[in-house]
Amino acid sequence: MTAIDRAKEHAPKPKPAKKKRSARHLVHLFLLPSLLFYVGFMVYPIFQALLNSFFSWKGLVRGDFIGLQNFIRLFTESPFKETFTRALGHNVVYFIGTMVFKLVIAFALAMIIHSKIKGKELFKALFFLPKLLSVIVVGYLFSLILNPSYGALNQILTVIGLESWARPWLGDPKTALNTIILVNSWYGFGFAMLIFLVGLQAISNEIYEAARIDGASGLRMVFKITIPLAMPSIMIMTILTFIGAFETFELIFAMQGSSGSPYFSTDVLGLYFYRLAFGSVSGGDSIGLGSALAVVLLILISGATAISMFFFKRKEVEH
Repeated sequence: MTAIDRAKEHAPKPKPAKKKRSARHLVHLFLLPSLLFYVGFMVYPIFQALLNSFFSWKGLVRGDFIGLQNFIRLFTESPFKETFTRALGHNVVYFIGTMVFKLVIAFALAMIIHSKIKGKELFKALFFLPKLLSVIVVGYLFSLILNPSYGALNQILTVIGLESWARPWLGDPKTALNTIILVNSWYGFGFAMLIFLVGLQAISNEIYEAARIDGASGLRMVFKITIPLAMPSIMIMTILTFIGAFETFELIFAMQGSSGSPYFSTDVLGLYFYRLAFGSVSGGDSIGLGSALAVVLLILISGATAISMFFFKRKEVEH
Protein backbone atom coordinates (compact mmCIF):
# COMPACT_ATOMS: atom_id res chain seq x y z
CA MET A 1 0.00 0.00 0.00
CA THR A 2 1.39 3.33 -1.03
CA ALA A 3 1.53 6.45 1.11
CA ILE A 4 -1.24 8.01 -0.97
CA ASP A 5 -3.54 5.02 -0.33
CA ARG A 6 -2.84 5.11 3.41
CA ALA A 7 -3.63 8.87 3.47
CA LYS A 8 -6.93 8.28 1.70
CA GLU A 9 -7.81 5.49 4.13
CA HIS A 10 -7.22 7.68 7.21
CA ALA A 11 -8.73 10.83 5.74
CA PRO A 12 -11.99 11.96 7.42
CA LYS A 13 -15.01 10.88 5.51
CA PRO A 14 -17.29 13.71 4.35
CA LYS A 15 -20.56 13.99 6.19
CA PRO A 16 -23.66 13.12 4.25
CA ALA A 17 -25.34 16.05 2.54
CA LYS A 18 -28.56 15.24 4.36
CA LYS A 19 -26.97 15.85 7.77
CA LYS A 20 -25.53 19.16 6.57
CA ARG A 21 -28.95 20.28 5.42
CA SER A 22 -30.59 19.30 8.70
CA ALA A 23 -27.91 21.16 10.67
CA ARG A 24 -28.45 24.23 8.51
CA HIS A 25 -32.19 24.13 9.15
CA LEU A 26 -31.60 24.03 12.92
CA VAL A 27 -30.33 27.60 12.69
CA HIS A 28 -33.88 28.76 11.97
CA LEU A 29 -34.94 27.61 15.44
CA PHE A 30 -32.94 30.49 16.92
CA LEU A 31 -35.26 32.91 15.10
CA LEU A 32 -38.37 31.31 16.59
CA PRO A 33 -38.41 33.25 19.93
CA SER A 34 -38.12 36.58 18.12
CA LEU A 35 -40.79 35.54 15.63
CA LEU A 36 -43.18 34.54 18.42
CA PHE A 37 -42.51 37.80 20.24
CA TYR A 38 -43.14 39.81 17.05
CA VAL A 39 -46.37 37.97 16.24
CA GLY A 40 -47.64 38.12 19.83
CA PHE A 41 -46.88 41.79 20.49
CA MET A 42 -47.09 43.33 17.00
CA VAL A 43 -49.08 41.32 14.46
CA TYR A 44 -51.78 40.06 16.82
CA PRO A 45 -52.59 43.48 18.39
CA ILE A 46 -52.78 45.06 14.92
CA PHE A 47 -55.15 42.32 13.74
CA GLN A 48 -57.26 42.69 16.90
CA ALA A 49 -57.47 46.47 16.50
CA LEU A 50 -58.59 46.07 12.91
CA LEU A 51 -61.22 43.52 13.96
CA ASN A 52 -62.46 45.57 16.93
CA SER A 53 -62.91 48.68 14.78
CA PHE A 54 -65.75 46.97 12.85
CA PHE A 55 -67.88 46.24 15.93
CA SER A 56 -69.88 48.21 18.47
CA TRP A 57 -68.81 47.97 22.10
CA LYS A 58 -70.53 48.28 25.45
CA GLY A 59 -67.65 48.63 27.85
CA LEU A 60 -65.53 45.49 27.37
CA VAL A 61 -68.31 43.52 25.69
CA ARG A 62 -68.25 43.33 21.89
CA GLY A 63 -71.58 44.00 20.24
CA ASP A 64 -72.86 43.80 16.68
CA PHE A 65 -70.90 44.18 13.47
CA ILE A 66 -71.30 47.81 12.30
CA GLY A 67 -68.83 47.97 9.42
CA LEU A 68 -67.19 51.39 9.00
CA GLN A 69 -69.46 53.17 11.45
CA ASN A 70 -66.64 53.81 13.97
CA PHE A 71 -64.52 55.39 11.25
CA ILE A 72 -67.46 57.54 10.09
CA ARG A 73 -68.05 58.77 13.63
CA LEU A 74 -64.35 59.52 14.04
CA PHE A 75 -64.29 61.79 10.97
CA THR A 76 -67.77 63.32 10.98
CA GLU A 77 -69.15 63.46 14.52
CA SER A 78 -68.33 66.16 17.06
CA PRO A 79 -66.16 66.39 19.12
CA PHE A 80 -64.20 63.56 17.49
CA LYS A 81 -63.57 65.21 14.12
CA GLU A 82 -62.37 68.50 15.62
CA THR A 83 -60.03 66.75 18.05
CA PHE A 84 -58.65 64.47 15.34
CA THR A 85 -57.96 67.38 12.97
CA ARG A 86 -56.25 69.44 15.69
CA ALA A 87 -54.12 66.52 16.91
CA LEU A 88 -53.11 65.60 13.35
CA GLY A 89 -52.03 69.19 12.71
CA HIS A 90 -49.87 69.13 15.85
CA ASN A 91 -48.25 65.88 14.66
CA VAL A 92 -47.38 67.51 11.34
CA VAL A 93 -45.86 70.55 13.12
CA TYR A 94 -44.00 68.19 15.46
CA PHE A 95 -42.50 66.33 12.48
CA ILE A 96 -41.48 69.49 10.59
CA GLY A 97 -40.01 71.10 13.70
CA THR A 98 -38.04 67.98 14.58
CA MET A 99 -36.73 67.75 11.02
CA VAL A 100 -35.50 71.35 11.14
CA PHE A 101 -34.00 71.36 14.62
CA LYS A 102 -32.79 67.80 15.05
CA LEU A 103 -31.77 66.54 11.62
CA VAL A 104 -30.22 69.72 10.26
CA ILE A 105 -28.13 70.33 13.38
CA ALA A 106 -27.27 66.63 13.71
CA PHE A 107 -26.04 66.56 10.10
CA ALA A 108 -23.90 69.66 10.71
CA LEU A 109 -22.43 68.09 13.85
CA ALA A 110 -21.69 64.87 11.95
CA MET A 111 -19.81 66.83 9.29
CA ILE A 112 -17.78 68.66 11.95
CA ILE A 113 -16.85 65.45 13.76
CA HIS A 114 -16.06 63.77 10.43
CA SER A 115 -13.53 66.51 9.61
CA LYS A 116 -10.72 65.00 11.73
CA ILE A 117 -11.12 67.23 14.79
CA LYS A 118 -9.44 66.30 18.06
CA GLY A 119 -11.52 64.44 20.64
CA LYS A 120 -14.13 63.21 18.18
CA GLU A 121 -14.81 60.05 20.22
CA LEU A 122 -15.51 62.19 23.29
CA PHE A 123 -17.95 64.36 21.32
CA LYS A 124 -19.72 61.25 20.02
CA ALA A 125 -20.22 59.96 23.56
CA LEU A 126 -21.38 63.33 24.91
CA PHE A 127 -23.95 63.91 22.17
CA PHE A 128 -25.27 60.34 22.40
CA LEU A 129 -25.50 60.37 26.20
CA PRO A 130 -29.09 61.78 26.42
CA LYS A 131 -30.36 58.85 24.32
CA LEU A 132 -29.42 56.50 27.16
CA LEU A 133 -32.02 58.15 29.41
CA SER A 134 -35.66 57.13 29.56
CA VAL A 135 -38.06 59.42 27.69
CA ILE A 136 -40.20 59.69 30.83
CA VAL A 137 -37.16 60.76 32.86
CA VAL A 138 -36.22 63.37 30.24
CA GLY A 139 -39.77 64.74 30.20
CA TYR A 140 -39.94 64.99 33.98
CA LEU A 141 -36.53 66.67 34.26
CA PHE A 142 -37.34 69.27 31.62
CA SER A 143 -40.72 69.97 33.20
CA LEU A 144 -38.75 70.94 36.33
CA ILE A 145 -36.17 72.95 34.38
CA LEU A 146 -38.91 74.86 32.54
CA ASN A 147 -41.08 75.51 35.59
CA PRO A 148 -42.04 79.24 35.52
CA SER A 149 -41.60 79.74 39.29
CA TYR A 150 -38.48 77.80 40.30
CA GLY A 151 -37.22 76.35 37.00
CA ALA A 152 -33.51 76.62 36.22
CA LEU A 153 -34.03 78.20 32.79
CA ASN A 154 -35.96 81.24 33.98
CA GLN A 155 -33.61 81.59 36.95
CA ILE A 156 -30.59 81.70 34.63
CA LEU A 157 -32.28 84.22 32.31
CA THR A 158 -33.00 86.45 35.30
CA VAL A 159 -29.43 86.25 36.61
CA ILE A 160 -27.85 87.20 33.26
CA GLY A 161 -30.16 90.16 32.79
CA LEU A 162 -32.66 88.63 30.35
CA GLU A 163 -35.59 88.61 32.73
CA SER A 164 -37.93 89.79 29.95
CA TRP A 165 -37.28 86.48 28.16
CA ALA A 166 -38.52 84.43 31.11
CA ARG A 167 -41.97 82.99 30.53
CA PRO A 168 -44.13 79.95 31.31
CA TRP A 169 -42.66 77.87 28.47
CA LEU A 170 -45.02 74.92 28.96
CA GLY A 171 -47.96 77.00 30.19
CA ASP A 172 -48.30 79.26 27.16
CA PRO A 173 -50.16 77.75 24.15
CA LYS A 174 -47.90 79.78 21.82
CA THR A 175 -44.66 78.23 23.12
CA ALA A 176 -45.63 74.85 24.61
CA LEU A 177 -45.46 72.70 21.46
CA ASN A 178 -42.29 74.37 20.16
CA THR A 179 -40.63 73.87 23.54
CA ILE A 180 -41.41 70.14 23.49
CA ILE A 181 -40.06 69.93 19.92
CA LEU A 182 -36.77 71.43 21.13
CA VAL A 183 -36.61 68.98 24.03
CA ASN A 184 -37.27 66.06 21.69
CA SER A 185 -34.60 67.35 19.29
CA TRP A 186 -32.06 67.59 22.12
CA TYR A 187 -32.92 64.04 23.14
CA GLY A 188 -32.39 62.65 19.62
CA PHE A 189 -29.35 64.65 18.45
CA GLY A 190 -26.83 61.92 19.26
CA PHE A 191 -28.54 59.03 17.50
CA ALA A 192 -29.18 61.04 14.33
CA MET A 193 -25.60 62.30 14.35
CA LEU A 194 -24.20 58.76 14.50
CA ILE A 195 -26.39 57.62 11.60
CA PHE A 196 -25.25 60.59 9.51
CA LEU A 197 -21.64 59.97 10.52
CA VAL A 198 -21.83 56.42 9.19
CA GLY A 199 -23.17 57.76 5.91
CA LEU A 200 -20.38 60.33 5.64
CA GLN A 201 -17.71 57.74 6.37
CA ALA A 202 -18.98 55.64 3.47
CA ILE A 203 -18.14 58.43 0.98
CA SER A 204 -14.74 57.89 -0.63
CA ASN A 205 -12.14 60.63 -0.23
CA GLU A 206 -11.24 60.19 -3.89
CA ILE A 207 -14.57 61.74 -4.84
CA TYR A 208 -13.80 64.86 -2.79
CA GLU A 209 -10.31 65.06 -4.27
CA ALA A 210 -11.69 64.85 -7.80
CA ALA A 211 -14.24 67.57 -6.97
CA ARG A 212 -11.51 69.86 -5.62
CA ILE A 213 -9.53 69.39 -8.80
CA ASP A 214 -12.62 70.47 -10.74
CA GLY A 215 -12.84 73.62 -8.62
CA ALA A 216 -15.64 72.64 -6.21
CA SER A 217 -15.45 73.86 -2.62
CA GLY A 218 -17.50 74.99 0.36
CA LEU A 219 -21.28 74.76 0.19
CA ARG A 220 -21.19 73.64 -3.43
CA MET A 221 -19.36 70.48 -2.41
CA VAL A 222 -21.83 69.92 0.43
CA PHE A 223 -24.96 70.21 -1.76
CA LYS A 224 -23.53 68.56 -4.88
CA ILE A 225 -21.53 65.70 -3.33
CA THR A 226 -22.00 65.19 0.40
CA ILE A 227 -25.79 65.37 0.64
CA PRO A 228 -26.55 63.27 -2.51
CA LEU A 229 -24.06 60.55 -1.51
CA ALA A 230 -25.31 60.56 2.09
CA MET A 231 -28.90 60.15 0.91
CA PRO A 232 -29.30 56.59 2.33
CA SER A 233 -28.62 57.80 5.87
CA ILE A 234 -30.80 60.88 5.31
CA MET A 235 -33.59 58.61 4.09
CA ILE A 236 -33.31 56.40 7.18
CA MET A 237 -33.42 59.33 9.60
CA THR A 238 -36.27 61.09 7.77
CA ILE A 239 -38.42 57.96 7.90
CA LEU A 240 -37.55 57.27 11.55
CA THR A 241 -38.28 60.90 12.43
CA PHE A 242 -41.66 60.74 10.69
CA ILE A 243 -42.61 57.51 12.44
CA GLY A 244 -41.44 58.90 15.78
CA ALA A 245 -43.35 62.16 15.29
CA PHE A 246 -46.64 60.40 14.56
CA GLU A 247 -46.14 57.83 17.33
CA THR A 248 -45.04 60.36 19.94
CA PHE A 249 -46.70 59.93 23.30
CA GLU A 250 -44.36 59.45 26.26
CA LEU A 251 -42.54 62.80 26.18
CA ILE A 252 -45.68 64.92 25.84
CA PHE A 253 -47.51 62.78 28.39
CA ALA A 254 -44.67 63.23 30.91
CA MET A 255 -44.49 66.99 30.37
CA GLN A 256 -48.11 67.98 29.73
CA GLY A 257 -50.36 65.13 30.81
CA SER A 258 -52.92 63.13 28.82
CA SER A 259 -54.89 66.14 27.58
CA GLY A 260 -51.98 67.90 25.87
CA SER A 261 -52.13 71.03 28.02
CA PRO A 262 -52.49 73.95 27.93
CA TYR A 263 -55.87 74.01 26.21
CA PHE A 264 -54.97 70.99 24.02
CA SER A 265 -52.20 73.01 22.37
CA THR A 266 -49.80 70.04 22.58
CA ASP A 267 -52.40 67.35 21.88
CA VAL A 268 -51.26 64.71 19.36
CA LEU A 269 -52.81 61.56 17.92
CA GLY A 270 -51.07 59.33 20.47
CA LEU A 271 -52.59 61.25 23.38
CA TYR A 272 -55.97 61.37 21.65
CA PHE A 273 -55.89 57.61 21.19
CA TYR A 274 -55.06 57.18 24.89
CA ARG A 275 -58.03 59.31 25.95
CA LEU A 276 -60.31 57.74 23.37
CA ALA A 277 -59.50 54.11 24.13
CA PHE A 278 -58.95 54.26 27.90
CA GLY A 279 -60.74 57.43 28.97
CA SER A 280 -64.31 58.63 29.07
CA VAL A 281 -64.27 60.67 25.85
CA SER A 282 -66.30 58.19 23.82
CA GLY A 283 -68.42 56.65 26.54
CA GLY A 284 -69.14 52.94 26.11
CA ASP A 285 -67.78 52.78 22.57
CA SER A 286 -64.21 53.54 23.62
CA ILE A 287 -62.68 50.30 22.32
CA GLY A 288 -64.34 50.56 18.92
CA LEU A 289 -63.43 54.22 18.33
CA GLY A 290 -59.95 53.78 19.78
CA SER A 291 -59.34 50.80 17.51
CA ALA A 292 -60.54 52.81 14.52
CA LEU A 293 -58.07 55.58 15.36
CA ALA A 294 -55.27 53.00 15.74
CA VAL A 295 -56.05 51.62 12.27
CA VAL A 296 -56.04 55.15 10.81
CA LEU A 297 -52.64 55.78 12.42
CA LEU A 298 -51.29 52.52 11.02
CA ILE A 299 -52.46 53.36 7.50
CA LEU A 300 -51.15 56.92 7.76
CA ILE A 301 -47.69 55.91 8.99
CA SER A 302 -47.33 52.90 6.66
CA GLY A 303 -48.51 54.82 3.60
CA ALA A 304 -46.33 57.85 4.21
CA THR A 305 -43.32 55.63 4.95
CA ALA A 306 -43.80 53.68 1.71
CA ILE A 307 -44.11 56.90 -0.31
CA SER A 308 -41.01 58.35 1.36
CA MET A 309 -38.97 55.22 0.63
CA PHE A 310 -40.05 55.30 -3.01
CA PHE A 311 -39.14 58.99 -3.30
CA PHE A 312 -35.71 58.59 -1.68
CA LYS A 313 -34.90 55.46 -3.69
CA ARG A 314 -35.74 57.32 -6.86
CA LYS A 315 -33.50 60.23 -5.83
CA GLU A 316 -30.71 57.80 -4.99
CA VAL A 317 -30.95 56.19 -8.44
CA GLU A 318 -30.91 59.60 -10.15
CA HIS A 319 -27.69 60.56 -8.40
